[in-house]
Amino acid sequence: MTPATGVTATENEAQAVDAAHMGLHHHGDVEARGMRDYAVNVAVATPPAFLRDALASALDGLAAYPDPAPATARLAAHLGVPEERVLLTNGAAEAFHLVARLRPWRRPVVVHPQFTEPEAALRTAGLVPYRHILPAPGFALDADTLDAGPDAEADLVVLGNPTNPTSRLHPVAEILRLRRPGRLVVVDEAFLDVVPREQDTALRHAASGEGLLVVRSLTKTFGLAGVRAGFLVAEPEIVAACAALQPHWSVNSLALAAVEAICSADGVAHTADVTARLSADRPHLVEGLTALGLEVCGPAAAPFVLARHPRAAELRTRLRERGIAVRRGDTFPGLDGEYVRIAVRGPQETDVLLAALADLLGGGTDDAQDDALPGAQDDHRGDPQHDPAGGTAGTPGDATPPPGTTTPGDDREDR
Repeated sequence: MTPATGVTATENEAQAVDAAHMGLHHHGDVEARGMRDYAVNVAVATPPAFLRDALASALDGLAAYPDPAPATARLAAHLGVPEERVLLTNGAAEAFHLVARLRPWRRPVVVHPQFTEPEAALRTAGLVPYRHILPAPGFALDADTLDAGPDAEADLVVLGNPTNPTSRLHPVAEILRLRRPGRLVVVDEAFLDVVPREQDTALRHAASGEGLLVVRSLTKTFGLAGVRAGFLVAEPEIVAACAALQPHWSVNSLALAAVEAICSADGVAHTADVTARLSADRPHLVEGLTALGLEVCGPAAAPFVLARHPRAAELRTRLRERGIAVRRGDTFPGLDGEYVRIAVRGPQETDVLLAALADLLGGGTDDAQDDALPGAQDDHRGDPQHDPAGGTAGTPGDATPPPGTTTPGDDREDR
């Protein structure tokens, strides 16, 4: 592993598929194929009718190469953001890969637990990211803690809001405190469009200030994960530099048609409906899980919750035997096999899950074995002294964390 004095991996390290990092490429769709799905965070099973109509109308124009300019202008007007500060991307994932290649980052810090693609993108770019692990059970961001140690030297900080998988919504004021001269703060807001009134969004700050980049997805709320549409908002110089890294025609014609439709009155109404439904349905899931003895990390603000139980790995396997999929937690840095992520569904769907859990907790056996991903279940994930990628501020490798640093591994007995 590259020493702490440098963040660029050797050629062999950059190309190797390390078993301990395979979990970074494990996503909820792998869990849910052919199953009753509580693993994937897409809010609706199929696109709404107005969006299907827009996609169908776009089919006649597929012989032409895509032109992102009209959709970019429409999205910028919809957001109230200067057009030169908006860049459409091939899903939010492409935005993270553009950021990873934007500069030769000296000390990129990824705030975990969070969506694993930002770290995977940095590794693909040949960099060694530093992990800053937020403490359980609340997983709250504290800018002073991050900047109190070696991570004060970070020139890139990446975090989610609300965070996947914790569902934690960080106060935007706390996020803004992370800004420093020479540092870019990247905020993944893939799920913030379904937070009521888009509370604590950093978008308007990225639309007018410097040192802040917001990434959003345009597909999760609309059942469009297969189309791949997202965008980033940042200062014009960063947007132009990211655009220069994109291949030609990165965003396809169907995605561009979807962007314009999402910005319509129908799109706004659909988002409001999904937001209201999730806000109404989430308490039923939280209360049901809590009544069964699962610890729900909260307060939850996203279309999913993170739950902890000593038998979570066994329960997940036993649920799969019943055709029910929930998202494993141990592939997220900072979490272990006692965590699962569960998507918010309607009351009837939630009751199916709760009934299955009640049955398993009432009469389950202890001999079920988790179908462990290589390096995910038994590699002490979440313990910074054993996690090969580092588990806390200032530790890119197998380094022991500095005294007094809080990580999930430090307080495991209390969780």
